[in-house]
Amino acid sequence: MRTARPLLPWIVWGTAAALYAVAIINRSSLSALGPAAQEHFGIDATTLATFPMIQLIVYAALQIPVGVLIDRVGATSMLLGGSILMVLGQVVMATVHNVELAILARVLVGAGDACTFISVMRLLPEWFALKQLPVVSQLTGLIGQAGQLVSVAPLALFVSLAGWTSGFLGLAAVGLLVTILGALVIRDRPGVGTFAERILGKTGKITRNARSLGGIHNTGTVEMAPPSTEMIPVMRPTRVRGLGFWDQARRLLRIPGVRLAYWVHFTSPFASNVFLLLWGTPFLVGGIGLSPAAAGGMLSLTVISSMFAGLVLGPISSRFLERRVWVNLGIVIGIVTAWVAVLVWPGTPPTWLLIVLLVVMPLGGPASMISFEVLRSHTPRSFTGFATGLVNTAGFTASLLVILLIGLVLDWQGAGSPEDYSLSAFRVAFAVQIPFWVLGIVMIIIEQRRTGRWMRENDRKLR
Repeated sequence: MRTARPLLPWIVWGTAAALYAVAIINRSSLSALGPAAQEHFGIDATTLATFPMIQLIVYAALQIPVGVLIDRVGATSMLLGGSILMVLGQVVMATVHNVELAILARVLVGAGDACTFISVMRLLPEWFALKQLPVVSQLTGLIGQAGQLVSVAPLALFVSLAGWTSGFLGLAAVGLLVTILGALVIRDRPGVGTFAERILGKTGKITRNARSLGGIHNTGTVEMAPPSTEMIPVMRPTRVRGLGFWDQARRLLRIPGVRLAYWVHFTSPFASNVFLLLWGTPFLVGGIGLSPAAAGGMLSLTVISSMFAGLVLGPISSRFLERRVWVNLGIVIGIVTAWVAVLVWPGTPPTWLLIVLLVVMPLGGPASMISFEVLRSHTPRSFTGFATGLVNTAGFTASLLVILLIGLVLDWQGAGSPEDYSLSAFRVAFAVQIPFWVLGIVMIIIEQRRTGRWMRENDRKLR
């Protein structure tokens, strides 16, 4: 008789993915509110860029420490703790009127956001079979993009109707409700209780009978030693102490596949992040001349495109392991081509070209998920949280630098406020992306070749 497949892994994943979607809403809550934020706080373009820039600095800086903590205290605790930080950040954002406290709010949001994605990614190998991970990873990104869709237009509409304070307090309330749900549902792995069960000291029947879709029961995944290599000896998570993460980072980065994963993540998502986190609405309204409603519709198109790509790229990454990096590189080249066409077009770009840009550019987000599949093929299990945090810094480091540079270039041209925005100024400002693409593409090609050579020399196969 055929054994029924357990449902709990999907419930755990669905709840964790919902927390990730809310984190994306929090992260992108200023994406369609840039001009409103400038009016609310009375700030110029460089100061506006400071909000997401500081948020992303905090996010990137905490990736490695959070990865270490995940390996030590568990993904569930970090996931819920990060959600609480974002709730506090949005409460502060709703109730303050000066720039300094608003920046503090974005620090809290960035710190909470830093705990979310890599915690969700750390949960997946404990609950799903190896062959399922590429698809589930892309589905996670897809649900996150649903959060992006909410932040693009509905949140802006809600804030315009209910006001700044009510809008952000409503967002904080949603975050708190999902956090409570997570405390009742999410488990680090089969056999380990929920956060609520651990607090109460009682383990329910569902937890005791939990099974992974990968066929691993209870706590076996923690006690299994990872494969030893010449570069990384067998280590258990409990041996990770203090600031030893610098030594771990050095050893991890000696593996070409880890460096390849880093540059894949560096190159793919930053154009979409920059556009959706801050500069998309100002460009479409102040540069192209669209109405705010039309700009919101255009931004929604980017999210829909990204969601569709997530559905397609998961099966592709799972089936074509040897070609997944080249798939990523092809998408990056498509993004560069679309942006260059917009930047050099004489006069205002036609609508069809803008649509092409807004369909192609967001493919970089789902494509960046390939970096974690590459990483999983080259990283011992006990380093998973740490390595994921290390690689996840890449795209967000590029994003925060480009966000800041665009603001600086706009101010340098005297076009740093909504009334001074112009298409020519935005063209110069968005051109700062080009050196980042060139660097990333060159490093992907170099590290792909080094990775292939290393795998042949060490008789390794992709998994």
